Amino acid sequence: MEIIKNAKMKEYSNMKVGGTAKELIFIDDKNELKEVLQTRNNIFLLGNGTNTLINDGNLDISFLSLKRLKNITVEEKKGDYDLIRVEAGLDLNDLIDFMEKNNYTGLENITGIPGSVGGLVNMNGGAYGTEIFDCIEEVEVCKNDGEIVKIKTTDLNFKYRTTEIKENKWIVVSALFKFGFGFDKAASEDKREQRKAKHPLDLPNLGSTFKNPEGTFAARLISDADLKGYRVGDVAVSPKHPNFITNLGNATFNDVISVIEHVKEVVFEKFGVKLETEIIILKG
Repeated sequence: MEIIKNAKMKEYSNMKVGGTAKELIFIDDKNELKEVLQTRNNIFLLGNGTNTLINDGNLDISFLSLKRLKNITVEEKKGDYDLIRVEAGLDLNDLIDFMEKNNYTGLENITGIPGSVGGLVNMNGGAYGTEIFDCIEEVEVCKNDGEIVKIKTTDLNFKYRTTEIKENKWIVVSALFKFGFGFDKAASEDKREQRKAKHPLDLPNLGSTFKNPEGTFAARLISDADLKGYRVGDVAVSPKHPNFITNLGNATFNDVISVIEHVKEVVFEKFGVKLETEIIILKG
């Protein structure tokens, strides 16, 4: 376990926004989680910082990172599929690379999503009709009292962009994936290229800001509301992909919130649709 006091959290945010935290804790072993949970009051689990907007100023928060837990283990070989245990700290892109190397299939459509396996499991991340839970058999979680348990997906509640894990503020330790064979390299590369072409990856951002309302797309609503390029300070709605809010240089937390609230108001006024944020907003 490594503890960094007075950590500058903008360095750990994909948005490059955030104040000074009480501490940032890096776990080296899952069994260290119990001690952290029992000795701290205000804990926030930080994945890769790719979907969390962190407040400015001094934050009386103990940030917790599992990014050092990156092991991949083949637990069982069943002939027509393998069961693979993946720890929460592994980057999704590293998992996709592992799948390609071993000819596993099932998650090609989510290639290129920034984030850790644990973060994506926590929120049931996905894209292009695929969700990460499509290939998960079991999730290992650390509950609020520090107990580590394995839960079958048949016993877990999960739906579009949320899970029982997220709602209970449990910590994803690992996930057991069921992978068939036949990696679709063309599909994987296509999704990666689509992201490069359509998303403002050259600027700090938090990915999709809003969930897609049923029957439509948040980006389409924002575009139709003529909000592309809308700006407060150094925060702007991306003209390239209007569901992305970007940092043009010196973004502040309050400026990001101002843009989010303005987009919500205008979309509701014009279309009667209440947009719900997909990103996590940490006020501290």
